[in-house]
Amino acid sequence: MTYLYIFLGGGLGSLARYGVGKGVSVFMDSNFPLGTLFSNILACAILALLVIGVNPQSEQNSWVQPFLIIGFCGGFSTFSTFSNETFQLFDQGNVVLAILNILISVAVGIGLIFLIRSRA
Repeated sequence: MTYLYIFLGGGLGSLARYGVGKGVSVFMDSNFPLGTLFSNILACAILALLVIGVNPQSEQNSWVQPFLIIGFCGGFSTFSTFSNETFQLFDQGNVVLAILNILISVAVGIGLIFLIRSRA
């Protein structure tokens, strides 16, 4: 059952990431990969809230870890797309944007998890 939860959560997370990316591109046309940044930050926030808000060790919440934390958040965030988009920025000569993408993504993602978990 665990594999099914991961499979379903990952699929839903990937669809949500695609939707966020398309939605952001409708409102903002930019060389900066805002859709990926936004979905990665949201995934960090959701993951942190789940970790502090739900006890996956309890019998009734045994689906949370595989479905939401591993599956959904794993599918919703994307390191490979982040890496490829950052490489493309470097390749196109947008060195400052590439470095900003790295710094903002890592600092905000980790910072958000730190803030949410430290307030619990």
